[in-house]
Amino acid sequence: MKKALVVDDSAFIRKIAKQILDNIGFEVTEARDGAHALEQCEIALPDLILLDWNMPVMSGLEFLHKLRKMPQGDQPQVVFCTTENTRDKIIAALEAGATEYIMKPFDQEIIRTKLEQIGMV
Repeated sequence: MKKALVVDDSAFIRKIAKQILDNIGFEVTEARDGAHALEQCEIALPDLILLDWNMPVMSGLEFLHKLRKMPQGDQPQVVFCTTENTRDKIIAALEAGATEYIMKPFDQEIIRTKLEQIGMV
């Protein structure tokens, strides 16, 4: 079973994303911010990371830069799920190593479609 990490400071968003990924067949863990996510990735890298941009302690972009510098940190597929929708933000995320980008609000169909496009389902 593939493993996913949902990183968002909103417990509600984490719960919704977890339910969606559970339904798709992922084993899901959660992190409340980038620092917490980095700690989890140091223990075991997931196959997929759904990542928010704006979080306290460490932003999603900061987390992504640190993840990609870790041993095998280039392995997880990282999909930003955020309200940040400017061209500059999207380019910055992709240049930092994000695989895809989803705008909030999202639903199961949107997530499934993106995961199909990147070969995760």
